Parts: sequence; C-alpha cells; structure tokens
Amino acid sequence: MEKLKKYALLKDEDQFYHEGAVELLVFNFLLILTILTIWLFKNHRFRFLHETGGAMVYGLVMGLIIRYATKTSDVENGTVYECEKLKSGPSSLLINITNQVYEYQYKREINRHNVNGHQGNAMLQKMTFDPSIFFSILLPPIIFHAGYSLKKRHFFRNLGSILTYAFLGTAISCIVIGLIMYGFVKAMVHIGQLKEWEFHFTDCLFFGSLMSATDPVTVLAIFNELHVDTDLYTLLFGESVLNDAVAIVLTYSISIYSPKENPNAFDAAAFFQSVGNFLGIFAGSFAMGSSYAVVTALLTKFTKLCEFPMLETGLFFLLSWSAFLSAEAAGLTGIVAVLFCGVTQAHYTYNNLSSDSKMRTKQLFEFMNFLAENVIFCYMGLALFTFQNHIFSPLFIFGAFLAVFVARACNIYPLTFLLNFGRKQKIPRNFQHMMMFSGLRGAIAFALAIQDTESQSKQMMFTTALLIVFFTVWVFGGGTTPMLTWLQISTAEAACSHDGAGNTYGVSNATSLETAREKTICGRENQSCA
Repeated sequence: MEKLKKYALLKDEDQFYHEGAVELLVFNFLLILTILTIWLFKNHRFRFLHETGGAMVYGLVMGLIIRYATKTSDVENGTVYECEKLKSGPSSLLINITNQVYEYQYKREINRHNVNGHQGNAMLQKMTFDPSIFFSILLPPIIFHAGYSLKKRHFFRNLGSILTYAFLGTAISCIVIGLIMYGFVKAMVHIGQLKEWEFHFTDCLFFGSLMSATDPVTVLAIFNELHVDTDLYTLLFGESVLNDAVAIVLTYSISIYSPKENPNAFDAAAFFQSVGNFLGIFAGSFAMGSSYAVVTALLTKFTKLCEFPMLETGLFFLLSWSAFLSAEAAGLTGIVAVLFCGVTQAHYTYNNLSSDSKMRTKQLFEFMNFLAENVIFCYMGLALFTFQNHIFSPLFIFGAFLAVFVARACNIYPLTFLLNFGRKQKIPRNFQHMMMFSGLRGAIAFALAIQDTESQSKQMMFTTALLIVFFTVWVFGGGTTPMLTWLQISTAEAACSHDGAGNTYGVSNATSLETAREKTICGRENQSCA
C-alpha cells in the first residue's frame, strides 16, 4: 500500500513537470509561428495586420484548442471542503489522509462564485499566468527598451507637449472614462444587471485609470517603416512611454483610495492621501531609477571596464535590473524606475560604453523587448479561452468602448488647442486626428486588469479590457496605413538624423524607393549627418 502511495505521488510530480514543459512548448511554438509570420509580412510589405495582432490570433487558436481539447484530470479537483476549525488561511497546511500526511502551500484566495467546472483542469490553470510574471519579468525589458531607445533631440524638443499628454491627458482620460462608466453602471443597476454594492464609483475610476494606458506599438512600428514625420512619431512614442508609467501609479493610487463611510461619496482626506501617494511613489521611483543610471555612468566612465566589453555589458544589465528590483523592494513602482533608468542610461551611460558594449546593449534589450512583447500578445489571445471566470456584459462593454473613444478625444483635441498657443511648430489638424486614431490599448492595460480578478466587478473589467485590446490592435492597427493616406500625412519628410542610441536615419522627400535608398546612403555615410 505504501509503495502504491509513493508511486502515485511520483506520478503526480512527473505530471506537474510534464504540464510545465507543455506550457513552455506551447509558448515556444507560438513565438516561432509569430516570427515566421513577421518575416512573411515584411517580405510582402503586408501592413494590414501587425505582428502583435498575428500573435494574438495564434494565441486565440491555441487557447481554443486547450479549452476544449483538454479535460479535468482529477474529479476531486475543484471540490470545496469545509474546515470549520480553521479561523484563518495558514501559509502551509498539513493534512492527514488515511495516516499519510501531505503538505499543501497557500496559493491564493478564491471567491466561491469563481469555483467552476474547469477548476480541476490543470492545463488551463497552468496557462493562467501569475500576474507578477508580467510585472517582474515581461514588462521591465519592454519599458526599459522604450526609455533606452528614445530619440533625445526630438524627445526634448517636444518635452512640454509630451508631459502634458502623459500627465494631464491621462488624468482627463481616467476621469472621463470613470464618469461615463458610472452612468452605465447606474443604468445596469436600474435594469437589474448589477447589485448596487457590486460596483462603486472608485471601481469606475479604477477601470478608467487602467484603460488610460495607451500602447500604440502597432502604429509606431508602421510609422517607423514608412518614416512618418519625426515630430508626430515622437509625440506618440513619448506620450505612450510616460503615459504607461503614469497609468500604473494612478491605478495603484486609486486602488488604495478608501473613503471611511460611503464608497460613492467624495472623501477629501482619502483623496489627498491618494494624491500624496501618487506624487511620492512617482518621485521616489524616478529618483531610484535615475540614481542607478548615474552610478552606472560613473562606473563606466572612471574605470577601465571598456577593456572588457562582456563585463561592461553584464554590469550595465544588472544595475539596470537592480533599479526595478530596488524600487519594488522599497514599495515604489519598478516600472517607473526602470523607465527613467533607461532614459538616463541613454543620455549619460551610453556614450561611456565601448563600441562592442554599445552594440550589445542595444541588441540585447531590443531582442528582450521583441520576445516579451510577443509573449504578452500571445497570452492575450490565450486568455480569452484559458481564463476561467470571464463575465461578458454587453452594456458594460458598449459603455467601455464609447468611454475610451470619448476620453481620447477629450484628451487630444483640447490639450493640443492649448499647446499650440505656446508651440513655434504647431501640431496640425491631421496630426491630431492621427493621434486620436492611434490611442490603442495593449500590454499595460491588460497587465493592470489581470492583476486582480477575484471580484465579479474586476472580472467584468478584465474581460472588457481584453476585448478593447483586441479591437484596437486589429482594427486601428490594421487601419494605420489607410488612415495616413486619408489624412494626407507625408511618409517621407524627415531629414537624416541620429537617435539617442546612435542609430542613423535618412529619409528624403521622394518616393518609397528613393526613401529606402536615402536611408541606406545615410547608414553608410554616418559622418555626413549632423
């Protein structure tokens, strides 16, 4: 009997590792398919579906297969047993089953309404990522690369406008989405689709903050290929980078806003506490990230590490990663820290590196960004079928789509009108329409939504956020090239220029063939570009 029990335990352990290998294999194949698709798209100049949209399609198909082709491995998995003697959830639990003691570790708390027929499906559980993986492993390389690859000259020339869109624009979007969604929630309560205590005004603001995170990765990739006006590219890129950081901190600040009495009433003390938390966390994270970058710059400048490029690259990578970890350990936001670490590294440290280290760091973070981004978009596709507690509410989804578009308009048009009073080079009307069109939602909105999916209101938010990401990436991302043509935005106006990491870009006022030729010439003749 003892041998049979040990054999069963070993079998369960082997099954666990087998499922882990299958999970990694699934993502490996999804990435291989995505890479081959990217090659196919680039080879045939196909721009109506970006690589991220393709990754989502593959994820959807794989999620569909996993959802309906796998089954519950153990009939007792998902069964709830009552333990009336326990007054709290212990971190580890010892259970005596027929004189055999088993140890179980605490994983998470689940609401009773989340227990369903798929609870025992080990493969579905495996494919449901721990949200901490997104914020600790996948997002930092993406955010760091965004900061490290900023085109300094154009970024700082448009800094005032970028900061206005990123801070004031994100706040406007959050409030507008929150107010519109509160109206739809009240309508849902009135017709009996929601209970009044299930969805508060703070929940609507929370949804507004996470949906304010724009991620126009698809649009920017097409802009880069077509060499769209540099100022338009910089405004969109700069806004999206800083907007992500602001949305993350804003979401956290709203989540800790807790009025003492009525959750729907305004509490001045709680409001100012949240504002203080927002400012403190943002400033602290900025200081943490910048400090690590300055330390890296000093070490690379006053030591002879440049004689050992491998060591220099290793130190650069580890200190940049330490900025994220230190901020998280200090209770700040690692994503904000690693963003400003990347910006400062590009501004100060990059020029101190040896030529080998410059090339290695640039390629390393570009590669990590590529992999992490495609893993996230593959998982978005998977999540539509592997996430076990979706709540599809047509009225809430319609309200969210309406709120996102109205909020984007309230962000771009009024702020641009005010900014143009102080800008020498005005932002033309067709640029404003393109910025309005380019407000896609992506990785950050998805990651913020999946962080907490325990309550039914949060599950409804996650499902809706996922659908909005799908729609904006596929429809708006695919419509970028026709929209550029319709708005008569030139795709070959930038002069030969360098970005902050040393890249050279050359574009002429000519046809696409002449554009490509000019880019090649500038790449060969670096010295001729100022």
